[in-house]
Amino acid sequence: MSKRAQQLKAFERLLDIMDDLREKCPWDKKQTFQSLKHLTIEEVYELNDAISENNDTEIKKELGDILLHIVFYAKIGSETNVFDIEDVCNTICEKLISRHPHIYGDVVATDEKTVKENWEKLKLKEGNNSVLSGVPNSLPAVVKAFRIQDKVKGVGFDWDNKADVWAKVEEELAEFKAEVEQNNLEKQEQEFGDVLFALINYARFCNINPEEALNKTNQKFINRFTKMEELIKQDSKTIGNLPLKELDVYWNEVKKTENN
Repeated sequence: MSKRAQQLKAFERLLDIMDDLREKCPWDKKQTFQSLKHLTIEEVYELNDAISENNDTEIKKELGDILLHIVFYAKIGSETNVFDIEDVCNTICEKLISRHPHIYGDVVATDEKTVKENWEKLKLKEGNNSVLSGVPNSLPAVVKAFRIQDKVKGVGFDWDNKADVWAKVEEELAEFKAEVEQNNLEKQEQEFGDVLFALINYARFCNINPEEALNKTNQKFINRFTKMEELIKQDSKTIGNLPLKELDVYWNEVKKTENN
């Protein structure tokens, strides 16, 4: 049996199991699009964690969980004759063929930039009202800002160079500082949002994923704070009873051990 035949057999096995679960399992029988939605989001975040940890075994497991959800949604859709797994597969196949005319047509695209520009232009031709219509409303704010900026870049709405982007960051910082001095909370919030948006834009020009960068900083802080708590416990002290000056001593001790 060829590898492709084995893959198709494995997928068919999953479809058969899904049929059984939907028919016989009390929990699976009750599920709807709405009830599964938050679980699907959770699975995607678990996949993100596995990828961040470079854990191949966990990546495989989490991909299986997400694939199960896709099959689950398709099964629910088939029960009301809205769509089934065949429709799901054919829809994405047709979109990929349509969006890759440099592979399946006579368009020439020899670099990633051209491919992305063609992608966004094709989406507009397909009837999308806006370049930004494909950005989900429920995305986390940092991811959403990055995707917005990347989308408009695809149609040429972008800065010319990194220096201009940094000048915009400094401009927004100055405007935020001015509103802080005026003590207007609403305007402070607006300007702070502008600062974050400009910084995310600069990160994009530096080829830095801001979400990943912030996640790594969060994890670094968690690791340091946890180690600081351990040192304080070893000294038979309680963290909540210590003044900030003494906490700083412990914090710097943790940082020293990291450097060593």
